[in-house]
Amino acid sequence: MSKRIRLFHVFMIFAMFLGACNLPTNDPEAATATAAAMTVIAQLSETPTPSATATPLATLTEIALPTNTSTPVATATPTCPQAQFVTDVTIPDGTVMTPGQSFTKKWRIRNTGQCAWSGYTLVFDSGDSMGGPSSQPIGAVNPGQEIDLEVNLTAPGSAGSYKGYWRIVSNTNVLVPMINGYQGRAFYVDIKVQAPATATNTSAPAFAVTSVNFTNTGGCNIGFTATADITVNGPGTVTLHWIRSDGATPPVPPALNFAAAGTQSVSISWTTTAPGTHWFDIYIDSPNNQQFGRAQFTCP
Repeated sequence: MSKRIRLFHVFMIFAMFLGACNLPTNDPEAATATAAAMTVIAQLSETPTPSATATPLATLTEIALPTNTSTPVATATPTCPQAQFVTDVTIPDGTVMTPGQSFTKKWRIRNTGQCAWSGYTLVFDSGDSMGGPSSQPIGAVNPGQEIDLEVNLTAPGSAGSYKGYWRIVSNTNVLVPMINGYQGRAFYVDIKVQAPATATNTSAPAFAVTSVNFTNTGGCNIGFTATADITVNGPGTVTLHWIRSDGATPPVPPALNFAAAGTQSVSISWTTTAPGTHWFDIYIDSPNNQQFGRAQFTCP
């Protein structure tokens, strides 16, 4: 029964009760009826009104966070192959050539990787090939060892500046990165060609060191001596210095004064018992600004 209907019934009973109370009577049954009506009203008024049932809240379940596991440390990958450009042994950058002049370009390269080179190749990469080969084999080179790579070239027939880039390719056809190289990958030959009318007079060439030949004597325990025979093409003064494989700075030899074309000698000594290969390089500061050759010896 709805709440509104029940209230109506209570109201009607209450009205009847009031009417009964207002009418004079001596009838005991009427009094009894009045009391019964009062009881009904009391019971109806005490009937509890149904209340809304509370909806239980959802229970939150705790979700365990994933356990942080340590990431294994990456293992270092061996650097292989890798090379380093050391120096131009011949034909410094900007060397002036006559049209069609033949020359040999030589670079000194070090194997700075952790694997030996076997079956590697010197290849022309880009720029001016100057008649050089597209590729030529390289001998075996151990890690840390240096090698002189050379190609026979010919200056172009027209005046101008020319540059040719070269690279090393592994036996698996991988281009070898080049520390200190052009864009970290190549090394090059750079010359200037001048027309015969403006080229250096070949009948009276500019003063220069034309060759350096080494003679080695002695040994590891008694001392090693390298003698360099320096040949020039005319009168002039030669200044030079030595370069040693262990990085030490040897004394600078005195300048060599030439009254005419000829050969003079300088010597240097080194006593060491350290095992391995040791060497002296000689660098002509003037007039060539160029490194020439190497005196090398090995201790067991």
